[in-house]
Amino acid sequence: MNLYPLKFQPILKPMIWGGSDIAPFKKITTDNDNIGESWEISGVEGNVSIISNGELEGKALDSLLSEAKENLVGKKVYNKYGDTFPLLIKFIDAKSDLSIQVHPDDKLGKERHNSFGKTEMWYVVNASPEAFLYSGFEKELAPDRYEETVNNNTFTNYLKKYEVKSGDVFFLPAGRVHAIGSGCFVAEIQQTSNITYRIYDYDRTDDQGNKRELHTELAKDAINFEVLESYKTEYQSEVNSPVELATCEYFTTNLLDIDNEIPRSYQDRDSFTIYICMEGSCSLTDDKGNTITINRGESVLIPADTKSAVIAPSTPTKLLETFVR
Repeated sequence: MNLYPLKFQPILKPMIWGGSDIAPFKKITTDNDNIGESWEISGVEGNVSIISNGELEGKALDSLLSEAKENLVGKKVYNKYGDTFPLLIKFIDAKSDLSIQVHPDDKLGKERHNSFGKTEMWYVVNASPEAFLYSGFEKELAPDRYEETVNNNTFTNYLKKYEVKSGDVFFLPAGRVHAIGSGCFVAEIQQTSNITYRIYDYDRTDDQGNKRELHTELAKDAINFEVLESYKTEYQSEVNSPVELATCEYFTTNLLDIDNEIPRSYQDRDSFTIYICMEGSCSLTDDKGNTITINRGESVLIPADTKSAVIAPSTPTKLLETFVR
């Protein structure tokens, strides 16, 4: 099978808290004005991405993976995950605050849901002047007082709040309490999992007066109550040189801020590589002679049997490069 750089049809998710920035950012049209998420590359059951370019156009990612196996994802990755694509790539646009939530780790996810856990990271693409998010605890909260603070609406007093701007990065291991606030537009890289425990929803009700379901009790065993000095990733961007933003057992993500042609070698990677374009536009030519254009808002999957590529920006370009180490 001839594998080449793959693009996918975005899976647009209307949400009650969704905004109107995703479609223009991606330069696509939609009749819906409250798109909260665009699932860019997904192997989640019921939400599997469909290839949108080349001779494999129309084929589902899970079908391709079951046929191409390690040629698509790498031998080490295939041995670990089999026919499950291990990462989920999203854009998220919050017009209003998302609920305070936490995700289980692999052990808890397997026990309760027969699912992977959910470790993830955020890259802030855009943010309104007063946009914020929560990540981790600012002060100590005893686990036996946790439910009390949820019930009396004081839980957020214990959380670390960050005002954010474009380029900010947050790594969110399973167990870290977090929430995206109003005015945030982020790119999210995460394990393939759709398990979320909603801890607190600001005591909000819908137009029928109903509150959303909370998972307060389930979340208790998933939460890491440790207090850290900071939960924000500090990094120094370098033009035309990759800068590592996050690395863990599930993914490694680099920032490529480029204004000149750069080579990328995948020889020792034994993994697929995904590029997510934050701004600008570039072309990527691989060692097989395939060339693809990557525009702002697009995500491209480079198969594991690709050995190298050259990325040439047509304008100054920022890419997130993610793979399994």
